[in-house]
Order: sequence, then C-alpha cells, then structure tokens
Amino acid sequence: MKKKDKKLEELERLLEEEKKKSETYLEQYKYLKADFENFRKMVEREREEVIKSANKKIIEDILEILDDLENAIKKTNEDESKGFRIIRNKLLRILENYGLKKIECVGKKFDPYYHEVIITEKSEKEDGTILEEIQEGYMLGEKVIRHSKVKISGR
Repeated sequence: MKKKDKKLEELERLLEEEKKKSETYLEQYKYLKADFENFRKMVEREREEVIKSANKKIIEDILEILDDLENAIKKTNEDESKGFRIIRNKLLRILENYGLKKIECVGKKFDPYYHEVIITEKSEKEDGTILEEIQEGYMLGEKVIRHSKVKISGR
C-alpha cells in the first residue's frame, strides 16, 4: 500500500505543478491578449489620424478654390455670379460632410484661437468686437485649419 500512496502523492504533486503552470500560462495569455487589444486600438487611432491629416491637406487646398469663387462672386453681377454661388454651395456641402465648419465671427468677441486681426478700427462697439470678416475661417472637426481674418473695434 505504501507504494500506491507514494505513487498517488507523486501524481498529486505533478498535478499541482501542472495546475500552477497552466495558471501561469493563463495569466500570460491574458496579458498578451490585453497588449494585443491595446496595440490594435493604437494602430486604428494612428490610421484615423493619417486619414484626417490627408483630408486636412486636401481641404486646405480646396479652400483656395472656395476663395477664388468668393472673389468671382464679389466681382460679377447678380446674374453672372449665380453659377459661381451654386458651385460654391455644392463644394461647401461636400466639405461639410467631411467635417468642415465655417467659423462664425461678425459681432462676436475676438478670440485668438479662432481669429486673426488684420485691421483695428475705432467704433462705438466694445473693444475687441469683430466688425467685419475679411477672409472666412474654417474648422475641421474641433481643430481650426484656417483662422478667420477680421476687422475689430479698438482704440
């Protein structure tokens, strides 16, 4: 019987060792799984940033075309500018689908995060009030990609 007891004890010891090994492996697996999930999320965020960056560059280039359309609208009469306005509005709608937003500024308080002062003019309005927008500013998502160029009231 002693031989069986010894053999049983040895098997129990081996079983316990194997349990400890499998617990260690399970723990390692959990860490590896978490690391992989974090890596996957990081790669996805980087991918999204690359796409946003590419979109930003293209949109900035297209803003030059919008400026040209605005100038054409200002320099032509009502009938001639109708086509330019249609094109500008279509282009703006497309860009808005990609997250572009115009910065509203006339009548608001100057904010250097959104606006760039080009001219200061004496006015009855409170100092720092935006009197006129000289060039439109835009945001892409929550980031300013072009500041509004403005005229503000001042002394």
